[in-house]
Amino acid sequence: MKATEQNTSNNTQPSMGAEEVVWGILRSINDPEIPVISIVDLGIVRAVSVEEHHLVKIIITPTYSGCPAHDVIKMTIQLSLLENNIKNFSIEQRLFPAWTTDWISDSGRQKLKAYGIAPPNHTQAVCTPEIFQKEESVQCPHCNSFHTIMISQFGSTACKALYKCEDCKEPFDYFKCH
Repeated sequence: MKATEQNTSNNTQPSMGAEEVVWGILRSINDPEIPVISIVDLGIVRAVSVEEHHLVKIIITPTYSGCPAHDVIKMTIQLSLLENNIKNFSIEQRLFPAWTTDWISDSGRQKLKAYGIAPPNHTQAVCTPEIFQKEESVQCPHCNSFHTIMISQFGSTACKALYKCEDCKEPFDYFKCH
């Protein structure tokens, strides 16, 4: 698999403000595994620029190198650009620096919580020092309680863990810190 894919057809050239147009297109693309958050809010899109000859260059970083949704995301970007008559583009995958949950926007964190997925903590948060070595303290996205327990290290996807709230008794996914 090539790290950079490029469509060099010059049928259409982006106009002034092309970067803003492309950012708008990318904000409309939701993550295939979490359909309420865009790939921009998730922090997958690292940069957009317009180079020589009106080449639109997009740099993306997968949430982890084996993410099964990454190829779908790249294909969706390509299709969205073509649908918006942007035909001269390249998409480059960068693995360094590695993606981190700190790249999720505040808006993205709010969208995750509203969807019922606990957003990742910025740093490990624990209720008491005794549990520091055992498990990260995760806030329930339904009732905001910190009385939660991990049910499984893996939730609906590999990047999430399955938790249960001891207060409201609801299960929920937690987007693991990376």
